[in-house]
Amino acid sequence: MPEMTGYRYIAEMLRGYGIRAVFHVPYVLDGALVEMEKLGIRRIRCHSEKAAAYMADGYARVAHGPGIAMAQSVGAANLAAGLQDAWLACSPVIAVTGRWMPHYLYRQAYQEVDHRPLYDPVTKFNAYVDSVEQIPFLLRQAFREATTGAPRPVHLDFLGLSGDLAAGSKLDADLTVEASFARYPAFRPEPEPGRVAEAAQRITQSERPVLVAGGGVTASGAQAEVVRLAEKLSIPVATSLNAKGTIPENNPLSAGVVGTYSRKCANEIVSEADLVVFVGSHTGGQVSHFWQIPRQGTPSIQIDVDPAQIGRNYPAEVAIQGDAKATLERLIEAVAPVPDRMAWTERVRVLVDRWRTEFDGLLGSGAVPIRPERLCREITEFLPSDAILLSDTGHAGMWTGAMIEITEPGQTYLRCAGSLGWAFPAAMGAKCAAPDRPVICFTGDGGFWYHLGELETAARFGINTVTVINNNRSFNQCRDAFEDASGRRDQGSDDLWVFEDIDFAGVAKSMGCNGIRVEDPELIRPALEEALAADGPVVVDVATDIDAMAPKAYVPE
Repeated sequence: MPEMTGYRYIAEMLRGYGIRAVFHVPYVLDGALVEMEKLGIRRIRCHSEKAAAYMADGYARVAHGPGIAMAQSVGAANLAAGLQDAWLACSPVIAVTGRWMPHYLYRQAYQEVDHRPLYDPVTKFNAYVDSVEQIPFLLRQAFREATTGAPRPVHLDFLGLSGDLAAGSKLDADLTVEASFARYPAFRPEPEPGRVAEAAQRITQSERPVLVAGGGVTASGAQAEVVRLAEKLSIPVATSLNAKGTIPENNPLSAGVVGTYSRKCANEIVSEADLVVFVGSHTGGQVSHFWQIPRQGTPSIQIDVDPAQIGRNYPAEVAIQGDAKATLERLIEAVAPVPDRMAWTERVRVLVDRWRTEFDGLLGSGAVPIRPERLCREITEFLPSDAILLSDTGHAGMWTGAMIEITEPGQTYLRCAGSLGWAFPAAMGAKCAAPDRPVICFTGDGGFWYHLGELETAARFGINTVTVINNNRSFNQCRDAFEDASGRRDQGSDDLWVFEDIDFAGVAKSMGCNGIRVEDPELIRPALEEALAADGPVVVDVATDIDAMAPKAYVPE
């Protein structure tokens, strides 16, 4: 291998691992960015470090491999904050930062702050790169850590304010790329046969079992296996938001999304089950609505690649460590079809049909201002068979989780794990990973305000996403809390949750994007079709009802 600069070596390694785009805020590894251009890697220059982290997160989830986000020393704290969502969603983002040389430390150097500790809570590997000779080893280790076990972010902190350790020094090292760690899961741990047999027997014996699919199913690519097991044994499937679309939501065995951002019928079905099989689920506060669904004491089986998660919140009668896809394949082989679960499956259909009947009027509403439920139905009916739909958190997660249906195996739903404002930049990252697929972002005006400036980034780089804004000119999810705190229902707290009525379509046009304003529900579908056909990024600004509140989670009495 010929000698090369550290910058060139980094670029060559990223290309070797299949990286097609990096997301950065200047200036960091500037020489490496120049070398990346020569190798065909896109350099997406963002307006904020958090947006760069969210773009890398969206890229990683769609590419099913690491995403790269970079910032210099003073921006490192912002980048660390942006990794929170990737950490919570088990997404393999590799964060790269620079730091001052040692002789500058402890002397009040400009922009000096010890930012490495900020990465400890949001990464599984957090390392200093102190010499050019460490670059080959630590870059390979970053990819290993990011893609093995439960995927999660990692951080490399290069010496030099902009990582200029890698600048002039020559590196005489073989370019070694470990292809196993370019995608996740890097390994598929097989379950213990005895535990699979035990689980198969326990499922067969139950009268009202339910599968709860979590983000581990999505990470493992085990959606088809979930459906095969469910159909073989007549078991309904509820999903976390991270696993929405695991089973087509028009399948008779689909219960919907369970937990806090959920459908009532899904919570009812899981609450009535006599056995819950958690597959790739951390059984966290959202999917269980703070450990109320299922009820504590409900018998459970838990399958997870991370043994530390098994039994954490629901003691498991059968605990199986293994990759979701590999474990479900063994379970499908081990179980015999159950002769009769007709009473249970009929009960599931009754509960799902009751939910559909309850919301049918709102889903088809012709009201003006527009009801969000109608917007969701229009998106369901419009969504292309290969579309990627990304949703913000809060009401956006509630509306999309419950009201938009993923009905085709080729459709992908990605959700924000908690950081409002994530969806728009994450959609840009998703589009960079899959430029030939339609990418639609669903956010509210409150979420869109966070990273509005990235419209210019989208226009500059031709990142042609469709951003649908549920524009109720407010944070109306906070309305009750603020009004209760103020003790008034007559404008007393409006300044805390109501915004100015902004025409985001006009804002988008001023930044070089396309914009469409929709105030009539009959014009939603034409606007979506126009947006998808447009040459450039598009904002579809839908004026919705400020008084429309997403349904609260059902909890059994």
